Amino acid sequence: MADRKLIAENRRARFDYFLEETFEAGLALTGTEVKSLRTGKANIAESYAAVNGRDIELVNADIPPYSHSNRFNHEPRRARKLLLHRKELDKLIGAVQREGRTIIPTKLYWSDKGLAKLELALAKGKKVHDKREATAERDWQRDKARLMREKG
Repeated sequence: MADRKLIAENRRARFDYFLEETFEAGLALTGTEVKSLRTGKANIAESYAAVNGRDIELVNADIPPYSHSNRFNHEPRRARKLLLHRKELDKLIGAVQREGRTIIPTKLYWSDKGLAKLELALAKGKKVHDKREATAERDWQRDKARLMREKG
């Protein structure tokens, strides 16, 4: 993890979903998208991965247009193909179609080779009572830590 430079993170994913298994995927990007990512401006908070035939695409991820580009700039919220091994693709597509799971991007980062990588998680949606339970547990942990600090 020390050799990864984080570009964007989906912090809300752990609150909205039960994250089960993670995968690392490459992204099919254009030149201006890579340059825009180098400036560190991207948002994957509202994005998700959708099955398109035998491929998986990243939908609704916001990579803003590159400021120093000309008229050949990219579309900020276009669908981007995810690059995975066929076994991983088949596993993810099967989980989405048979088990009703969702594929959620959790982190966008630079690999040690300088390639843009996306960490995906196979997730199951949380119900409202699950979210309340998680909030109550987090609050209790915070209060418990505060009490332990005060006691000594």
